Amino acid sequence: MSAENRLCELQTVSLHVSDLESDPRLDDPPKQEDQRNVSETGGLLSYSNGTVNKESATEPVKRPVESDVSDEDSLPASGELKLCSEHGSALELYCSTEGKLACSKCVSDGFCQGHSVTKLVTRAAVVRNQLVDVCEKMQLQTLRIERFIDRTLTAREKAVQIDANSARERVLSQVNAIREALEEEEQRLLEAIQREEERVEQCLLTQRAHWTQTLEKLAHTRTSLVNKLTHSTDAMLVSANQEIFDRVEDAEGVGEPRDTEQLSLNRECSTSKLMLGLWASAILLAPSGPSSTKLQFEMKTVSPLLSLSDDHRTLTFLHKRTRQSPPYDPARFDSWPNALCSPPMSSGTHSWVLDMGKSAAFKVGICYASMERKGSGNSARLGYNTKSWVLSHYDGDLSFCHDGCNVGISVVKKLKRVGLLLDLPSQTLLFYDPESMSLLHVVKHAFSEPLLAACAVADQSVSLVNLKTLEWTE
Repeated sequence: MSAENRLCELQTVSLHVSDLESDPRLDDPPKQEDQRNVSETGGLLSYSNGTVNKESATEPVKRPVESDVSDEDSLPASGELKLCSEHGSALELYCSTEGKLACSKCVSDGFCQGHSVTKLVTRAAVVRNQLVDVCEKMQLQTLRIERFIDRTLTAREKAVQIDANSARERVLSQVNAIREALEEEEQRLLEAIQREEERVEQCLLTQRAHWTQTLEKLAHTRTSLVNKLTHSTDAMLVSANQEIFDRVEDAEGVGEPRDTEQLSLNRECSTSKLMLGLWASAILLAPSGPSSTKLQFEMKTVSPLLSLSDDHRTLTFLHKRTRQSPPYDPARFDSWPNALCSPPMSSGTHSWVLDMGKSAAFKVGICYASMERKGSGNSARLGYNTKSWVLSHYDGDLSFCHDGCNVGISVVKKLKRVGLLLDLPSQTLLFYDPESMSLLHVVKHAFSEPLLAACAVADQSVSLVNLKTLEWTE
């Protein structure tokens, strides 16, 4: 089969790759007329024995085997060869040392004498195989980019609409309780969400446009390389090495698509301190009030420095002479006067109140169930690690403590009770005075583990007045 026919078959295969991928006839085994025919067994191209084959994406590219082709078959048609300007012979050899085409006389007694020389058709086969590898990589990259556009960006578009709608509903549900006082705040928040939604949508549009343009660029470059591969003579192909290198380098600089947080809605755009305070007051002061549930201190967590009442609702600090050694339990605090409540809280909205009585030293708050229980280090000390958030009262001073950082809180009079409101859907923890219904401190945190109500007592007694929980879901 002539070189022209083989190149024509290669062009046909290259221009119909997409058709072949969807053609049901690909399930049938190919007919093999001879070693140099074009086989259609997959979506990739490779060069074998001077011809181009289609290969499966998982199969290695076959390289030319010179021993399978006779000298007569391996030589291109005489009309394709240029003549040596010095000797007048056909330029059917390639001098690797000089990087030039040469004739047999140039090798025997000319400028290529003693140099590394190969047949032109062999050198062309190497270049073709290199181009086939590049085209395969470009085709795989094209598939990855198409998948990114079709799946990731499309999913993100849907997700941002869902997130934006959820944010709107959250804002509106809070505003409805106190609409008259929050009309301006409502408008501000909705505009902020709109801006954030528009920002994300613009990012998605930009990403889609960029990668669509990249696809077009890759397709254009690949088509150009395939055309050069199929329409160029061996001499033209080898001589255009720099042009081919430039196109390949440009295509390889495209990069890979990446999914980032910039493609998601920032939920912080819907938060408001004003709304948060009024919303908490509306819940706590509602005529029906929060529904009651049972909350009690867990015996196995109570420190030996404390005693627990029979109803598991009152903790009392023990003086040294009255302390006892309870049985060992891995959940028990053994150095700090701490205790935890059950059950754990992982969803919904929860509210509970503690009576401080005459205690001058106490801590109330929440912690992760995974908080350390043993030892006298900060890892087991409420408010001095990353796993606990507490309101602390000691020697007349009130403060919020987390990870060793204290934030002072001013109050007009000594607190008799402390209320806590934990809203997991909005990732918010409120400390408030149940007597005046005034907010003491607000915490916004992305809680990532189940939470337990926590308490520490270093003076007198502290009691759970009640546990109130609202099983709300977003």
